[in-house]
Amino acid sequence: MGAVGAVVTGSLALLADLGHVGTDVVALATALIASGLAARPPSRRRTFGLGRAEVLGAALNAVLLLGVTVWVAVEAVERIASPTDVPGAGLLVYGLVGLVGNLVSLAVLQRGGGGMNVRGAALHVLGDALGSVAVLVAAVVTLSTGWAYADTVASLVIVAILLPRTVGLLRETGHVLLEGTPAGIDVDDVHATLLEVEGVAEVHDLHVWSINDRSPAVSAHLVISDEGCATADCGEHGVLDRASTLLRDRFGLHHSTLQIEALEHADHEQACTPLPAAEGVRRP
Repeated sequence: MGAVGAVVTGSLALLADLGHVGTDVVALATALIASGLAARPPSRRRTFGLGRAEVLGAALNAVLLLGVTVWVAVEAVERIASPTDVPGAGLLVYGLVGLVGNLVSLAVLQRGGGGMNVRGAALHVLGDALGSVAVLVAAVVTLSTGWAYADTVASLVIVAILLPRTVGLLRETGHVLLEGTPAGIDVDDVHATLLEVEGVAEVHDLHVWSINDRSPAVSAHLVISDEGCATADCGEHGVLDRASTLLRDRFGLHHSTLQIEALEHADHEQACTPLPAAEGVRRP
């Protein structure tokens, strides 16, 4: 219906809204495929499974959405120099149809859970609904005043709605793909927490990342020492149990890979560039 409306009326705003809806359809299809892939168990070839498929799907959706947004922006700028006559009545009808469809889609998505793809799609549908409102406003302005630029201004409003959302999704997926620290987790806090564990003398090669937006993980080397350890088991198993429990309870890091090292072997390797020291946090 949106495609028919865009062709019949020549409305760029309707076409912009239609392009956004199209990317939402692609996003939902990608989400379904990616969720199926992510549910597959790990294998010898892919020991983490295919959890990153969801992130790649979200990144694809963001790239497509960015392309549509840029195209609409360029077309709108061109129409400023040469405005197109758009029938206000047709714009009003198709804008109403689009708004109802978007609200129904949003209600369906709100009922379900999901990862980055589904949340992103829900935000996009909300953007669609706001875009439909912009189309309706343009229709009212066109009918009441005959202003030729109403449709073009509505298109630019839709671009303004979509662009921050698109850039945000690209940043989020890029952060995950570049092994960035998950949102809400401070590496310095994780480091300090591990140093609180009785029996831990030093912490190095600390990394916090996520496979997708729901699976944070941590790895670290813990140097243990019996010095000053009188109230707890400071052997490897005792330190591992206490450290893993703290990481899970404080940060939600259920997947932890901790390597235990004796004090005399603390400096035997330097796998990665050390993190810069933060004020008040002890670094080895």
